[in-house]
Amino acid sequence: LMLHYFFKKTLIGKAMRATAVNRRAAALAGISVNRITLFSFAFSGALGAVAGIIIAPISTTSYDTGIMLGLKGFAAAILGGYGNFAGAILGGIILGLLESLGAGLVSSQYKDAIAFFVLLLVLFLKPTGIMGYGEAERV
Repeated sequence: LMLHYFFKKTLIGKAMRATAVNRRAAALAGISVNRITLFSFAFSGALGAVAGIIIAPISTTSYDTGIMLGLKGFAAAILGGYGNFAGAILGGIILGLLESLGAGLVSSQYKDAIAFFVLLLVLFLKPTGIMGYGEAERV
């Protein structure tokens, strides 16, 4: 909710969205594109650090800890509709529920495989995701 508010209501969030869509138009509108790009990288690093702080107490430490978390996050984003905040949240909740139900009903050894099976199903049946919308074709 805070990210949604940040990107939709604050001046810096709107400048970040404008810069992401069209750098030249954002520069013509008076936005310092280089400063916004630098802020975007710093902001994403800070969000990654907060995510690491949150996940560290509940996961074991090894060199490849983030790979499975990143792949499951990608699967949740695709399931919900890539580029849609509400869709990513809904996709994460659905994927977590399916993994928990699969671990309880089938076997806990298949918990990771369920996420990727759901990802493949979504990519084959509805590539735009649950809340995604088709891309308009430009002529």
